[in-house]
Amino acid sequence: MTITLTEEQLAVKAAAREFAQQSLLPGVIERDSTMTYPSEQIKAMGEMGFLGMMVSPEYGGGGMDTLSYALAMEEISKVDNSCSVIMSVNNSLICWGIEKFGNEDQKQRYLKKLATGEWIGAFCLSEPEAGSDATSQRTTAVDMGDHYILNGTKNWITSGATSSLHIVIAQTDAEKGHRGISAFLVEADTPGVTIGAKEDKLGVRASDTHTLMYNDVKVPKSNRLGEEGFGFKFAMKVLSGGRIGIASQALGIAAGAYELSLAYAQEREAFGKPIAKHQAIAFKLADMATDIEAARQLVYQSAIMKDRGENFDQASSMAKLFASQAAMKHTVEAVQIHGGYGYVKEYHVERLMRDAKITQIYEGTSEVQKIVISRNVLKGNLYTPIV
Repeated sequence: MTITLTEEQLAVKAAAREFAQQSLLPGVIERDSTMTYPSEQIKAMGEMGFLGMMVSPEYGGGGMDTLSYALAMEEISKVDNSCSVIMSVNNSLICWGIEKFGNEDQKQRYLKKLATGEWIGAFCLSEPEAGSDATSQRTTAVDMGDHYILNGTKNWITSGATSSLHIVIAQTDAEKGHRGISAFLVEADTPGVTIGAKEDKLGVRASDTHTLMYNDVKVPKSNRLGEEGFGFKFAMKVLSGGRIGIASQALGIAAGAYELSLAYAQEREAFGKPIAKHQAIAFKLADMATDIEAARQLVYQSAIMKDRGENFDQASSMAKLFASQAAMKHTVEAVQIHGGYGYVKEYHVERLMRDAKITQIYEGTSEVQKIVISRNVLKGNLYTPIV
C-alpha cells in the first residue's frame, strides 16, 4: 500500500520537523527534569498554527486535513511529548469537538481563541472511579432552569492549570445511565473551579496534569454542547479522533528513538567496527524500522479514513494499539543500543522510553482498544484497506 503525500502535506511535515529541532529540542531535558511547563514553546506553536490545524479558517484555524495533523504530531513527538500531548488535546478533543458538535455562538466565543493558541483547552472526562469506564460519571450537573450547577472531581487532566476552557462531561440524569450524560463548556475562571496539585509523572513531565474540582459551579444553558444526554456519545466521538493524535504521538516517539539509535549505532565502535555492523544491533534496527513503518501505515490510514468521512473507530483503535506497543518496545531497545549512555538524560532515549508508556494508557488503554477492535471483528466489520 502506498500513501502519497501532497506537496502541502510534505511542507507541513518539514515545518514541524524544523520547529521541533530548532525550537523544542533546546531545553527539553531541563523542562522534563524540572517539570517546567513549556509556556514559550506552546505560544510559538500557536503562532505557527499547530494548535488549531484542522479548524476552519473562518474560526482562525489552518483548515488542514487530519493526515497533515498526524504528520506534524509525529515530527513534534520525536522531540517533545509534553508539547505534543498539549497539541493533541487542543486539536483532537477540544477544537474538533467544538467545531463538529458546537453551535455557532459557541464557535464564535471559544473556537477562535482555541485555534490560535490564545486559549488552551482541557478535556475533563476521567474521574477517580471513571477512567476506562467512562459510563460511571460521578460529576453531576443539576438543571436549575437557565443554568446548571456542576459538582464533581476530574482526574489526570492535561493542561489542568494552564487551560482557559474545560469541556466537562457530567451526569444530568442518573436514571438514564450513559444516556443521561451531558457535555459542558466551562471557563476556567468560573467561581467554584479549583485546581489541585500538579502530578509528578513518569513521563511527559513538563505538561501540567492536575485534578480539577467543581464546587457549585454555575454553567449557563448556552454552554451545553449538544442536547442533554449527548455527552457520552460526544466523548466517544472525540476520543476516537483523539486516538489518531495519540497514535501519531506514539509513532513519533518510536521514530525518534529509532533515528537516535541509527545515528548512534553508526558512530559508536566496539570490537573494531561500528556497532551497527554487528548483527545483534543491526537486527534490532531492522525490527524497529519494520514496526515503525507498519505503525505509520495504520496511523496514516486512519487519518485518511477520517478525512473521507468514513467510520474510522476501528482503524484509529488499531493504530493506537499497535503504535503504542511499538513505542514502548522500541524505546526500550533504543536504550539497549545506547548501552550505558542510554541510561542517562543527555542522549534523550531514556526520556522517550518514559514518555512511551503513557501512550498505552491515555485516551483509552490498550485493553480498551482491544475491546473496540474485537467487537468489530466479531461483528465482521473489517474495514477495506486503502489502495
